Amino acid sequence: MSAASNYLENKVLDHTLRNASFTQPSGLFIGLFKNNALGNLEAGTLTDEISTSGTAYARKAVTFGNAASGSASNSATVTFDAATAEWGTVTAIAILDGDTEGSNNVLFYGNLTTAKLIETGDTLQFVSNNVTVSLA
Repeated sequence: MSAASNYLENKVLDHTLRNASFTQPSGLFIGLFKNNALGNLEAGTLTDEISTSGTAYARKAVTFGNAASGSASNSATVTFDAATAEWGTVTAIAILDGDTEGSNNVLFYGNLTTAKLIETGDTLQFVSNNVTVSLA
């Protein structure tokens, strides 16, 4: 995962080049997306996120280790709850600054190396150092 959303790109540029304030998010969360959602995620549109209605899907908190050589990886395993209904094929993930749909922002996003069909009873997990954000 190495793409920053338009939202984050603008915030970083304004912060760095115009001395505009940028408040660090109080938490970071992984969201799961389908339908090759990358173009929508770039613009911050969350229409392809997995449905929360009766499926046990919810975004999960994620933490990152110190950056080195232009990238940082998740510092702990992130485990999603078992699906109580089919979620569909997860093709992409995003790092967001909110845990629920609504007024929150996509920060980084990218395709999974391998898309994953999540069926009833399945659990999706990202082990430590498996989600890497890169600016290099």
